[in-house]
Amino acid sequence: MKQVLQSLKNGETSLAEVPVPKCSKGYLLIETSKTLVSTGTERMLVEFGKAGWLGKARQQPEKVKDVLDKIKTDGLYPTIEAVFNKLEQPLPLGYCNIGRVIEIGEDVTGFEIGDRVISNGKHAEVVTVPVNLCAKVPDTVSDEDAAFTVLASIALQGIRLIKPTLGEAIVVTGLGLVGLLTVQLLRANGCRVLGLDYDKKKLELAHSFGAEVVDLTSHRDPVTFAQSFSRSRGVDAVIITAATQSNKPVHQAAQMCRQRGRVVLVGVAGLELSREEFFKKELKFQVSASYGPGRYDPNYEEKGNDYPIGYVRWTEQRNFEAVLDMMAANALSVSQIISHRFRIHEAIKAYNLVFSDKPSLGILLEYPGLDKGKISKTISFESLNLTSKTNPKRVEKSQKSGAVQVSFIGCGNYANSVLIPSFKSAGATLLTAASISGDTSAHSAKKFKFSYASTDIDSLFTDPANDALVISTRHNSHAKYISQGLLNNKSIFVEKPLCITLKELKKIEVDLKSTYENNVDNPILMVGFNRRFSPHCKKIKSLLAKESHPKSFIFTVNAGFIPSNHWIQDKELGGGRIIGECCHFIDLIRHLADSPITSFDKNTMNCPDNDTITINLKFKDGSIGTIHYFANGSKAFPKERLEIFSSGKILQLDNFRKLRGFNWPGFKKMDLWRQDKGQAACTKEFLSAVKEKSPSPVPISEIFEVARVTIQLSENF
Repeated sequence: MKQVLQSLKNGETSLAEVPVPKCSKGYLLIETSKTLVSTGTERMLVEFGKAGWLGKARQQPEKVKDVLDKIKTDGLYPTIEAVFNKLEQPLPLGYCNIGRVIEIGEDVTGFEIGDRVISNGKHAEVVTVPVNLCAKVPDTVSDEDAAFTVLASIALQGIRLIKPTLGEAIVVTGLGLVGLLTVQLLRANGCRVLGLDYDKKKLELAHSFGAEVVDLTSHRDPVTFAQSFSRSRGVDAVIITAATQSNKPVHQAAQMCRQRGRVVLVGVAGLELSREEFFKKELKFQVSASYGPGRYDPNYEEKGNDYPIGYVRWTEQRNFEAVLDMMAANALSVSQIISHRFRIHEAIKAYNLVFSDKPSLGILLEYPGLDKGKISKTISFESLNLTSKTNPKRVEKSQKSGAVQVSFIGCGNYANSVLIPSFKSAGATLLTAASISGDTSAHSAKKFKFSYASTDIDSLFTDPANDALVISTRHNSHAKYISQGLLNNKSIFVEKPLCITLKELKKIEVDLKSTYENNVDNPILMVGFNRRFSPHCKKIKSLLAKESHPKSFIFTVNAGFIPSNHWIQDKELGGGRIIGECCHFIDLIRHLADSPITSFDKNTMNCPDNDTITINLKFKDGSIGTIHYFANGSKAFPKERLEIFSSGKILQLDNFRKLRGFNWPGFKKMDLWRQDKGQAACTKEFLSAVKEKSPSPVPISEIFEVARVTIQLSENF
C-alpha cells in the first residue's frame, strides 16, 4: 500500500510502498477514503527536516546538550551514529483520516466491519488506530466533511478551555484551517467573534462565517479595534490559532482582554509573557493539548481505558463525536475551506503546493480503494520503491547459501542502530524485516536490504526459510514470541529481557524442554546479554580465571531519568527498569563471578517509579556484588562503571572504553578508541552457534537464573 513519509534528516517527503499494518488488540484496521493535509503542523515538521544541522540545533537546544554530553561519555563516532539513526527513522505524516473498518482487533466493542469512521490515522491507504481515537460517522456527513473532524476537534478543545458563554466577545488570532473552524464553532456557541489575519481570502471566509475581521496588513491597530468590538470593556477571551515564533500574538491578547479574561494558545507562538500585563488583569493563560483529555495518555490512547463520563465529560473521542454532530446538524461547514483535491499518487504535488507561493487552504488526499484480494502484509525488497505491489515469492531452504538466514520481529530504533547492523556485518542473510507498522518494517528492509518487509509476524515462525528469529519488540511480547518460535523449532535471539513474569518464565522452560525432547537438531535460545562479549569483559574474565578467592563487584549505572509514562515503566508493557535494564548488569556480574547466585536483595530510594536502587547479590563461591542503578544522576557523567576487588588487586572498567588494573601483575590498562559493549561479538557467536548447531553462547541455565532473580527483585517491592 502507499503511505506518505517524511525524513527528519533532510526534509524529503516521499510516497512509499509499505506493507499493510497489523491490527493489534484494541485497534481498528481502516481502509482510507480521504485524508486532510494539516498545512500548519505538517509544514512545521517538513521545515524542521529541511533545516540544516544548525537550524535543527536552534529549534531543539535541549537536544544539543544531550548530544554534547553523549560525546563526552561515549565518544564522537557512536554519538554521530546514534543521531543519524534517529533522524533516519521515517515519520508518517497526517492525522485526519476517514475510511471504513476492514478488521477489528481483540477486545474492541461498539464497531463493526464496514463502519465509516474518522480517526487520527496517517496518510496511508490502510491505517491501524486505537479505538479511543476513532468515532463513527453519521450517514448524513460526507467523507469530505468528516475528514476535517480531527482538526475541528483541536479547535473545539481550545474553545472548551475558555468556557465561552452566550454573547461573549472572543478574538481568534490566525485564520488558517483551525482558526476558521474555531470561528464557526464559536458562532454556533452564540459568541461574537473577531478574526485577525494577514490573508484577505481567509478574512473573507471568516466574515462569511459571521465574524468581524481585522486585516493585519492594514494600518488598523487590532488592539484598538478589539476595544471597540468589545464596547470598550475588553474582550472576554482570545484564542490564538496562529503559527509563529513571534511573541506579538500573546502580547496583543493580554492587551485586548478585559479584567480576568482568558487566553488560550491552540497554535504556536512565542511565550515570553509580560508579567505586568497578566498580573494587573489577573488573566488566565492556558495551552491547549490537541484534541482534548486523553491526548498523550497511553492508558487512554493505547490501552483503550476510557475516562468515566461523570468525571471527564469531553474526551478526545467524545470531542470527535461532538464535531460530527455539528456537521450532521449543518452547524459546521467545511466545503468553503477546501481549496484542492489530489489523488494519493499525487501526494508529493500536494506537499509542493503547501511550500509554494500559491494560495491553498484545505487540501484533501483521495484514495481509490484497494483490491481486497491484493492487500499484502508482505512485500519484496524490489517492490518497496515501486507504486505497484507484487506478490513475493518465498525463498526456499534449498536455495540458500551457507549463511544463516535471519528475520527480525521489531524494527525500532535499537534494532536499526545496533542489532541489524551487527547481524549484517557478522554475515547473516537478512530475510524479512517485520513489525506491526508497515512503515518501520519497510524502512528497515530498504536500509539494510532485507528480502522482504512484512507485518505478518505469525508467518515468520512457520517459514522454512528462516534459520533464526531476532525478537526486538516491547518486553511484554517476548515470552509469546519465544514460545512460538521454540515450538516451531526456530532458533531465537531475543533482546533483553527474556520475559517479565515468573509465569512466562515457567512456560518458556516447559516449551524449551518439549522442543528439545521432540527434535534432533535443537534450536538455540539466547538473550542479547552483549556486555559479557565485549573486549574488556573478555579480558576481565581471563584475568579473574586465575583468581581462586572470592571477589567483590561494584557496578555503578548512571541510568538517567525516564518519565513515568514511558512504556518501559509500565509493568504490563515493559516490566519496569529492573527487569528491562538491570538484567544486563546482573548477568554480567553473574558471568564474571562464574558462580551461581545464592541470595539477593535491594534497597529502593523513595521515588515515583522505584528506579533508583541498590541491588546486592551473593554467590555460591563467597563473592558479592552490588549494583547501584541510579535514575537521578547527570548525563554528563559516564553511564557505566564496574569495579572489581580481588586479593589486593583492583580492576576498573569505565563505560566500556577504558580498563585499568591496579596492582595487577602483568596488566595495567586496555583502552579502546571507541566504546564497544560487545554487540557485534555477541551476534557473531550466536550465528556461529546456529550454523554449527552448538549450544547457546549464553548458557541456558544462566539465562533462566538471571531472569528468575531479576523478576523476583522487581516483584518484591
